[in-house]
Amino acid sequence: MTFTPAAFFSALVLAAGTLSGAAFGQAYPAKPVRFIYPYAPGGTTEFLARQIGTKLQQSLGQPFLVESKPGAGGNVGTDIVVKSPADGYTILLGASGPLAINVTLFKALPYDPTVDLVPIIHAASVPLVLVSNPSFQAKSVKELLEMLKAKPDNYPYASAGIGTPQHLSAELFKLMTGVKATHVPYKGSGPAVVDLIGGQVPFGFESMLVVLSQIKGGKLRAIAMTDSKRSPLIPDVPTVAEAGVPGYEAIAWYGVMAPKGTPGQIVTLLNSEMRKALTSPDVKAWLQEQGSSDVAGTPQQFGNFIKAEIAKWGKVVKASGASAD
Repeated sequence: MTFTPAAFFSALVLAAGTLSGAAFGQAYPAKPVRFIYPYAPGGTTEFLARQIGTKLQQSLGQPFLVESKPGAGGNVGTDIVVKSPADGYTILLGASGPLAINVTLFKALPYDPTVDLVPIIHAASVPLVLVSNPSFQAKSVKELLEMLKAKPDNYPYASAGIGTPQHLSAELFKLMTGVKATHVPYKGSGPAVVDLIGGQVPFGFESMLVVLSQIKGGKLRAIAMTDSKRSPLIPDVPTVAEAGVPGYEAIAWYGVMAPKGTPGQIVTLLNSEMRKALTSPDVKAWLQEQGSSDVAGTPQQFGNFIKAEIAKWGKVVKASGASAD
């Protein structure tokens, strides 16, 4: 066979591409990877990061060092990743707050999650539960709406803080139904749940992970789920949409991001390995215990999801008047 100069050049490029691909496969990761989550230690975000990090260390051969960088509703840790080198050695396990809600909640957010970060994978989506003290008269969404309409602003609701998914889930409920209720923000889910159990505040929206044991122990009444479908963990509890608010859906979600400019090969590799981690039997079982279904998809799917969530929660933040400034 006779090679023309053009054919020879094409073969040379193809060989170089093959070698560079092989070299990339051996090169990354060549050192430990910082895996930052933007909240205090001890919560769902940390445990999820450690689950993923352990699996990636096993499959890629380098430690994934899980680090807590809390502050400003998740903005501090997120901004650290934004300002890190785009080389795949600093990644973020973010959440709905700093990646969607805070875009509207904060007037001067130091980053744009759709511009300054690249999506890797949607890791988990955890539903919330509309719960009440067992002595509260309303036992259903219909009864709650009737009470709130009859006596506007007469019934306060608890949340884990201003701008949290718990707060905005309630504000979305108010927006879609036209009812009023007074917001009582707490410094986290712990004290909010304590006062719900004690009857100081009659109802609120809270992560199923946080309140499932109290529901099963009879300390709280589950009125409805915020997901689009019922949870197999409490199958007798209807969704808010089923119970009389069509189209209602609110979830707390988590996903992995990297700084803008991170090479596509690294993003693709991490997405592939994380999908394997999230669908492994033990991690999948843990996610199901938290109420999360399998949401792991492509980077593009996660990016589109984030944009839709920013638009959705932006409307709710503006309508509620909520602000972190």
